[in-house]
Amino acid sequence: MILSATPKWSAPALRPYLPKDLAILLRIVRTSIEQLAAEEYSPGQVNAWIEAFDDEAAFAKRLENSLTLVATLEGLPAGFISLKGTDQIDLLYVAPGVARRGVATILVDALEKLSLARGAIALKVEASDCAVPLFSGRGYEPQRRNTLALGDEWLANTTMSKPLGQPAETTH
Repeated sequence: MILSATPKWSAPALRPYLPKDLAILLRIVRTSIEQLAAEEYSPGQVNAWIEAFDDEAAFAKRLENSLTLVATLEGLPAGFISLKGTDQIDLLYVAPGVARRGVATILVDALEKLSLARGAIALKVEASDCAVPLFSGRGYEPQRRNTLALGDEWLANTTMSKPLGQPAETTH
């Protein structure tokens, strides 16, 4: 019998957002900002960013009004991404415990394919400073720097864009 080493992490599975995911996705957002954004943003900026997600009903509506995919590991949500319209990544968050293990890459890859299938020729994102390396590594180019007022704080991000190619032709 030959034994093979099993990876510590299996590949994430993807599925659509379900209303029952709301609480855990909010927890992923808050812990991700708290733990992963702390290197790039001040404590005041981190708190203001987290507070921007205090309205659960508005967050639920935001997820429901976009194409939202959830990545799961062993059946539990590990991250999510949402597409606004056909060409704008609206939200991308990964649980800190599985950060830098390919979850975000799988989510972005899936959304790029879905966006292209929906007719987009490019995909854009307003990337936080901690997400810029991920998007740069996937071929997104910076277009401009932005500042966003959240409460008494100002946060910076970068608008980035990536050409997707030609959309698939539909047959009638």
